Formats: sequence, structure tokens, C-alpha cells
Amino acid sequence: MFCINLDTTDPFFNLAIEELLLKNSKEEYLILSVNNLAVIIGKHQSGHMEINTEFVNKNKIPVIRRISGGGAVFHDRGNLNFSFIRQSESGKQIDFRKYTQPVIDFLQSMGVAAKFEGKNDLKVDGLKISGNAEHIHGNRVLHHGTLLFSTSLKMLRNSLRKDTSCYTSRAVVSKPSSVINLNEKISCLQDINEFRSEMMNYFLKNFSDNFPYSLTQTEIRQAESLADSKYKTWEWNWAYGPEYAFNNSFEMSKAHYSCSLFIKDGIIRESIIEGSDQMKKASKKLIGCRHMVNDLSEAFRNENIFLTEKEIFNFF
Repeated sequence: MFCINLDTTDPFFNLAIEELLLKNSKEEYLILSVNNLAVIIGKHQSGHMEINTEFVNKNKIPVIRRISGGGAVFHDRGNLNFSFIRQSESGKQIDFRKYTQPVIDFLQSMGVAAKFEGKNDLKVDGLKISGNAEHIHGNRVLHHGTLLFSTSLKMLRNSLRKDTSCYTSRAVVSKPSSVINLNEKISCLQDINEFRSEMMNYFLKNFSDNFPYSLTQTEIRQAESLADSKYKTWEWNWAYGPEYAFNNSFEMSKAHYSCSLFIKDGIIRESIIEGSDQMKKASKKLIGCRHMVNDLSEAFRNENIFLTEKEIFNFF
């Protein structure tokens, strides 16, 4: 198995290289990476339903869809991502225990009593340290997961939506868990880079068929192209998700309003806003707009409705 330490912290590129190596190679890989600030949502999720749209928008945090299922995860420079790309027998591809066991063994070698719990989590003392997801391509499997080492838990909690009651959808919904950082359990390591080095060294020393590997310039160029054409696009990150309905009631400018939106392919298909004649008229202008903060703000401005930075989030 080729072992890759990705130098870049670009989450768009790092997701793209996984897909590229999964679909365009017959080799097997272990990939370790650290990403800049991002929220990564599962393939079958609705973005706004998973994120705290106001917080994510104001902090300019990218929301990126991955090709695997599962729930939303928060990434920053304190989170280590691991990915296995392996050949697999038909009918035996989905196996979370198989692919997380080497990670558990590594953590135990560091004195951390990690356990596989639930459907796809690793936990320590009942607290989550890792979420995992898988994607099948023919006879190949992509299994990837997170390891919280020194993540900003405040940023994590603020980035993910806690109350989804305004949304109705068949989309996969994340299941929030109480989490802990591994640096609370591994006091001998100073930072995420030392942790990554320890993990890579473990896999190179304890498995005789593992070898270091560096990406070729061709692979880098192909991944950059895929990042641009897919992972950085609104069409993939927002429009791809399942249809959903949004319903909310709120006070604004000392008046009471109710809002009902239906969104399909990222576009508002139905819109009803009650509370004033002006807003009722403007609601019809939202039909055909992308359900995005800037798009709705512009649509309201065109109707001479000037919402504050806070008020626009009543529609998300």
C-alpha cells in the first residue's frame, strides 16, 4: 500500500485527489491530510440543513460535498484526516470495522483506548474522536475518517446546525455527538504535525507492504482540475443535494412574518411569505433564485426591501 502525506491544506484538492486515485488507479493507498477551515457534508445531505448558515457565512467557511455518504464534519488545522483506498471483494466492500481497526491499533499504541461504537464512530470514554464514511467504485473502496486532535471545539459546535426543525427533507441528517480532542489523552505530542508523523511512521513500520509515495505532477494537475470543475462549484456543493422545504416564523421590523420555501436542485421552486403586502409580492420574485444568502439579499433589494445582515438569515 502506498502511503501519502499530503502537503497541501486545501480541502478542495484533498477531496479531489481521493476521488482521482479511487477511480483512476488500481493501486492501494493510505492518505493523511490536514485541511484548512471547512465543513464537509455527505453526498446525500442538504447543505443549509447541516450548517449554521449565519455563522458559516460570516466566517467565510467553505461548505464542500464529498462523494461518500454519512454526516457533516468540521475540519480545521487541528483535525487529521485519514483515507484508505483498497481493492475489495464484491459484496464485502462496506466494512467500517475492518478499515478502522488499524487506526484503533495505532491509537492504542499511543496509549489511547479507542473503541469502535455505533455505525461508524471511534470513541474514547464514550466521547467521539472520529467519524467515518465509505464510497464504493467497482471493486474499490474509499474509506475516510477524521481524528480530532486539537480542533477548535467552539468553532465545530458553532458551524454545525443544532435545530433542524425549520427543514423537511429526505436528506441524510447528521447525528450530533459529544466530542473530545485526542491531545487531552496524548500529552507527549505537541501538535497535529507530530501526531501525523507518529501515525504515518506506525503504518510504515508495522506493515511490510507499505511504502512512502509522492504524487506525480500529472496526478497533481488532474486533481487540481477536478477540484476546479467539481469540488469548488455551487452545482456540486449545493444543487446536488436532495430537495427540501423550509418553513419559519419570525419577527422583523416589529411585524410578524411566516415563510414557506420549497427548494429543488438548489433553486427556490415555491415561495410564500406572509406578513406584509410588500413581502408577499417579493416572495414571488424569489422563485427561480438559488437558495443562497447573496442571491436572496439581491432579490429583496431589487424589490426595495433592505434586510440587515441578521435579518436575511430568517430565510435559512
